[in-house]
Amino acid sequence: MATTPPGPRLRWSPLLALATAAFLGIVTEALPAGVLPEMARDLRVGEAAMGQSLTGYALATGLSAIPLARATAHWPRKRLVLAAVAVLLLADAVTALSPSYPLTMAVRIAAGVAVAAIWSELVGYARRLTPPALHGRAIAVTGVGVPLALSLGIPLGTWSGRLLGWRPTFALVAALAAALLLWIALAVPDAPGHPGRPAPVRTALRRPGVRPVLFVTAAYVLAHNVLYTYVTALLDHYGAGGRRDLLLLVLGLAAVAGLAATGTLIDRRLRHLTLAATAAFLTAAALLLLPAPPLLLAAGLWGLGWGSVAPLFQTAVADAGGEPGQTLLVATWNTAMGLGGAAGGLLLDLHGPGTLPWSALALLLPALAVTALARRHGFPPRRRPTAPGNADGPWAAPRAAPLGDGDRGTGDVPVSPRAG
Repeated sequence: MATTPPGPRLRWSPLLALATAAFLGIVTEALPAGVLPEMARDLRVGEAAMGQSLTGYALATGLSAIPLARATAHWPRKRLVLAAVAVLLLADAVTALSPSYPLTMAVRIAAGVAVAAIWSELVGYARRLTPPALHGRAIAVTGVGVPLALSLGIPLGTWSGRLLGWRPTFALVAALAAALLLWIALAVPDAPGHPGRPAPVRTALRRPGVRPVLFVTAAYVLAHNVLYTYVTALLDHYGAGGRRDLLLLVLGLAAVAGLAATGTLIDRRLRHLTLAATAAFLTAAALLLLPAPPLLLAAGLWGLGWGSVAPLFQTAVADAGGEPGQTLLVATWNTAMGLGGAAGGLLLDLHGPGTLPWSALALLLPALAVTALARRHGFPPRRRPTAPGNADGPWAAPRAAPLGDGDRGTGDVPVSPRAG
């Protein structure tokens, strides 16, 4: 009797190892936010100066993504990921022992550069490990580290910092990095570097759909970081400062739920999920403008949207622009994170916390419009997944855009790569 051959399956251990690398990068980046006063006091600087350790980390990731991708294009991919995790291990260990602010900032910037390599490889590795029909789901699995870091890792790190001290907490994160190195060495298969001379990453901007995805990413991440970086000031403005832990827990758990739903549906409903994630965050920002906002509802909607967008944007840009598009996404995402914190701080100083939801709303409205208009390319109703190693690889000759792409007649709006 004939048996039906099993369908394609995910390779869970290597995908989860890569997800843990993303988790480690987010925890290393955001941990100072939870122990900022203690770090500032021990390193003899003000809290504003210590806060730049987060901004510097994010900007280092965003600004180094493109040159780092070109410099390491020929490296075996496993060696690159192992080297990046080793730099995170070293940075966390040195931070735990550092006697000075300049040394701490230097290793934080080095860690930010290392994370650029991890983010740039997550999607490419996930796609290489998975049959094309499961690409979106594999990307969602590797992206699970982000909402888990936000909902569990950072609160646990903050609690550990208050209980044990910030130095032992960074030492624990370094120990996690050491365990992750062993896991990657044993579980993640190697993949070759890119043969030939890599095409300039900027050629991906000529591919239809890439610019709309980058615009929506920049606007969404800016809106998130304007609010999230100064969520304590915002909650104090509403007289809910004592509920911060509960609200952040709701946001984090909703983000995990959003990611779980995205992982199930992304390969069939990428466009609809992106519209829903943007609309959910936009609704949350609008609720925060009410005189007595329903904060738990707003946090839940915000988390549902935020937990979904990383795999959605990664999949959309990989479909539209291949691995060069993914490198541009990493640069866009992390630069927007750094600029979001800076812009939110400026708004807070000049106009107070009540203006933060307005700024988020002003960013999310055009993001939703561009997502809706980018129907033919960028966020199409039906995905056109690209198998690894084809002409969408970074070593391929640039593909000429059809006449009018990114202009009238395609459903994509013309967007400057610097917009947002």
